[in-house]
Order: sequence, then C-alpha cells, then structure tokens
Amino acid sequence: MAIVAGSGMLPVDLCRSLATQGNRPFVVMVEGEADATLASYDHKVLAIEQFPDLGTLLKHNRITHAVFAGGIGRRPRIAALRPSLALLRFLPRIVAALGKGDDAVLRALAAGLETYGVQVVGAHRVAPDLLASEGVITATAPQKSDWRDVEAALAAARAIGALDIGQAAVAIGGRAIALEGIEGTDGLLSRVAGLRSHGRLAGKARGVLVKCAKPGQELRMDLPTIGPDTVTSAHAAGLAGIGVEAGRSLVLDAAKVVAEADRLGLFVMGLSPAERP
Repeated sequence: MAIVAGSGMLPVDLCRSLATQGNRPFVVMVEGEADATLASYDHKVLAIEQFPDLGTLLKHNRITHAVFAGGIGRRPRIAALRPSLALLRFLPRIVAALGKGDDAVLRALAAGLETYGVQVVGAHRVAPDLLASEGVITATAPQKSDWRDVEAALAAARAIGALDIGQAAVAIGGRAIALEGIEGTDGLLSRVAGLRSHGRLAGKARGVLVKCAKPGQELRMDLPTIGPDTVTSAHAAGLAGIGVEAGRSLVLDAAKVVAEADRLGLFVMGLSPAERP
C-alpha cells in the first residue's frame, strides 16, 4: 500500500492507521506539501512535475494499491516537465481532463495509474473510522434557527459542487453568503471572518459551514474533510456550527474535533441526504 501524501493531517492519520494494522505504507511525499514526519516511513519525495513517473515508481516498489491523501497547493509548471515515455503516456489523459475541472483530472490520474497495475482506493476504505457518521457528535446541538442555515448552505455546496468549483458553503440568516473556491475551506472561513470584521455581516449572528461531496465525485480522492483546525476557524468566523455529509466526508482526529467544538460551544453534525429538522 502506498500513500501519495499532499498537505494536511489526512496522510499522517492514514499512515498511522495502516501501521496499527501491521501494514506500514510506502509514502510518496509530494515535494513542498507533505508533512515532514512522514519521512519516518519508507518514502520517496516527488515533485508535482514528476507525477508522470508515479506509476513507474510504484511498480518498482511492488505497490499494488495506492491512496491519494492531502492537498496540493499548486499546478505543475509546464516548463519543468521532463520529456519521457511516462509523460507521453499520461499527457493525453491529463490534457483532455484539464478543461473539465479538478475531478476529471483526478479520474484521469487514477486511470493512468491503473494501467501500471496499481489499484487506487479511497482513504475511507483504508480507515473507515474516519468517515462522518449521521447525527450530532458534540454536546451542543443546532438551534431551530440554525436549520435554515444548514439547508441553505447544503443547497449552495451542492450547486457549486455540480460545477466542480468547491465542496463547502457558509450560510447566515437563511441564505448562502460565501462559497468555497480554489483557496479551499480555510480560505473560505478566513473570508467570512473578514466580512464580519469589516461590518459586512452587521447584525447577522451565528451561521453554519456545510461540506459535502460533489455530485458524481470521484470518491477515491478528495473527499470533503474537516479537522480540529476547521472548528477553530469556524469559531473565528463567528459561526455556530459545522455540518458534513455523513458517509461521504472525513473527520480527522474526531476526539479533538469534539473537544474543541465543545470548548468553543459549536455543534458538529453528520447530515444524511434526507436530513431535515
């Protein structure tokens, strides 16, 4: 099993989970992205421009299964790509997918790897305990008024997901006021905090962040994810709680998520497709 590790704690959590199961992973650390602690495993550092060589690298190390985990903050620099047979093998798939959005690129990357005999699996298959369950997991529960925000944010998140823009939205006062873009959830929450500090949300209390998978999303990669830092940032943005799609979202370090949310008085809950107040 290989973990192709971008930024954040998901790759670290997956490696720990596999090691606990007695299956120490081989880690491909994306240069400039992966947590340095992952170097304690058998690993290889790979620049994003070297991704066409990923299939050969995994095959050489007798890898049969791979998990993509964590974020990648930049696209490859075309000028830094090295001409190779591997590049020629991957390039047509990636070029064809680039105009269709990030999800299409991920599908193309997975399909390319599978031509090397490497099966791409989702993080939730390796560590199913990371999947969000249905219901409120914190001591604080949503108020009746929060449900208007939950439904408005969920509808907005699904709408931008259908356009392959993002996975998250914030609603306050029963309407969506901010949508996730290329900057990710951290950037979204920072924007909301800025709107509050500049008085753009004067008189608007509470509010909810909702994250859900994109319609038709490639579930083996890039599932919606929250962690303790998400809770802290949501509180800094003045929000009352967080909702994530149950069964199709990951909660990293759930015990710390609950502890931090309880400390700050936020609710965190898993939403089913038919969730209603």
